[in-house]
Amino acid sequence: MTVFRIKSIEQSIRDTEAPEHRLRKDLSALDLTVFGIGVIIGTGIFVLTGRVARDLAGPAVALSFVVAGIVCALAALCYAEFASTVPVAGSAYTFAFATLGEFPAWIIGWDLTLELMLAAAVVAVGWSGYLTSLLSSMGITLPAAIAGEGATFNLPAALVVLVLTAVLVAGIKLSSRLNLIIVTIKLAVVLLVIVAGLFFVKAANYSPFIPPAKSTPAVGGLAAPLIQVLFGISPVAFGMLGVFSAAAIVFFAYIGFDVVATAAEETRNPRRDLPIGIIASLAICTLLYVAVSLVVVGMQPYSRLSESAPLADAFKAVGQTWAATLISIGALAGLTTVVMILMMGQSRVMFAMSRDHLLPAVLAKVHPKFGTPYRITILVGVIVAILAGLVPLSTIAELVNIGTLFAFVIVSIAVVILRRTRPDLPRSFRTPLVPLVPILSVLACLYLMLNLPVETWLRFVIWMIIGVVVYVTYSYRHSRLSRHSTGAP
Repeated sequence: MTVFRIKSIEQSIRDTEAPEHRLRKDLSALDLTVFGIGVIIGTGIFVLTGRVARDLAGPAVALSFVVAGIVCALAALCYAEFASTVPVAGSAYTFAFATLGEFPAWIIGWDLTLELMLAAAVVAVGWSGYLTSLLSSMGITLPAAIAGEGATFNLPAALVVLVLTAVLVAGIKLSSRLNLIIVTIKLAVVLLVIVAGLFFVKAANYSPFIPPAKSTPAVGGLAAPLIQVLFGISPVAFGMLGVFSAAAIVFFAYIGFDVVATAAEETRNPRRDLPIGIIASLAICTLLYVAVSLVVVGMQPYSRLSESAPLADAFKAVGQTWAATLISIGALAGLTTVVMILMMGQSRVMFAMSRDHLLPAVLAKVHPKFGTPYRITILVGVIVAILAGLVPLSTIAELVNIGTLFAFVIVSIAVVILRRTRPDLPRSFRTPLVPLVPILSVLACLYLMLNLPVETWLRFVIWMIIGVVVYVTYSYRHSRLSRHSTGAP
C-alpha cells in the first residue's frame, strides 16, 4: 500500500544537504546534554514531588522517580541507536518514516505536535504562576485579568513564549548559550536545596519508608484510570502499588529528553554526540530527582508536604524563609528553558514534515543568515503563545504524557524492525539486548498509559482522528514520495 511507502535513510540524509533546507551545525555533546537537562528539570522537581509523596508513595517517592527513570532509560537506549544511525531532524517522526512508512510517520508527527505544543503552553502557564508569586513577594501585584491560569488572557505566559521564539529564530548557538546560563542557575538552586536541606533532615520522617497500602475511593466516570475500567483494578495509595501509581504521574517530570534527538541535524558529530546527550542528561536528572525527593521528605513529614510548592514550603517549615525566594528564582529559570527547548523540538519535527511536503513546503525555509527554520519557528511560537494566553491547560496536561508514551512505543518497535530490514547500516551506538530492551520499553510505556484517565484516551483518539483526516485530504496527495512515484515535479 502506498500509505506505507518508506523513505530510505540515505534519502533522508541527502535531504539535509539541500541548500534551502540545510541547518547550521553548531552543537556539541555538552550542548546536547545541557539541552536535555534544561528541558527535563522543570515542573516535576519543583511541584510533583510533594503531591505524589503526600498522596501516593510517602518517602518512597524516590523509588517512583527511579521507576519512571528506568522506563525512560529503556526508551532512551532505543532513541540513542536511532538518533546516531539516522541523524536527521524530526526524532520519532523520521525514525518511523524509515521503518514503518509514511502514514505511521505522519501519525507520530501529528502526535508529537500535540505533545510538544501543549507541553510548552502548559509550562508557560506555570512560568507565569511562578512570576506572579515572586513579584507578589516583592510587593508587586499583577491584575488577575492578565496573570494566572484563571486570567482572561495570560499576558506573562504569552510574552515569555514570544521572547523565546525570537531567541530560537536568532540561531541554535545563541539558544544553546542562553540555555547554558539558565541551566547553570537552575542546577545551582537544585544543588543548594540538596546541600542546605541535608542539615534539616530527620531520620524519623523516613519511617515507614513505604507506608502500608490502603485503598483509595474508586474514581468514577471518564476520570477513572483506563486500567480500572478494563480490569476492575482500583487505585491504591502507598505500598508498592502506590509507588508504581506515583511513577505514572512523576513520569511527566522526565518529558523532554527525546527532544535532544530533534537537534540531530544541528550537531557537529551526531553519531557520537547524540547518544551521549540523550543518556547523560537522563542519568544526571534522575540522580538529582532522587536526591531532591529524599531531602524534601526527610525535612518534613510526607503527610504535611505542600502540593503547590513543596520545596519552598519545606524550608519555610524549618524556619529558612530565605530559601523560598531562591527556589522560586530557580523554578522560574527552570521553566524558561523547558518552554524554549520544547518549542525548538516542535519546530524541528514540523520542519522535517514540511520538507517531506506532508505539511506546506513553504514552511521548510531556512533563514539565510541564522540557519534556522524561522518560518515554522515563528508559527509554532504564535500558536503556543495563543494557547498559553487563552486556554486553562491544567485539565488537559495529561495529554502530554500519553503523547510522549505513544512516541516511545513507536520508536522501541521501530528499532527492532530496522535491525531486521537494514542489518547492514553502520551503527555507532547499538541498543543492548535487542529485542529484550525494546520489548520491555513497550510494555513499561503501555503500563503507564493504562494508568491515565479514560478522558485523556478519548481526547487522544479524537486528535488522532483529526490527524487522519488531514493526511487523507492534504498530506497524502502533496507528499514528496507521492510526487516521485507519479513523476510529478
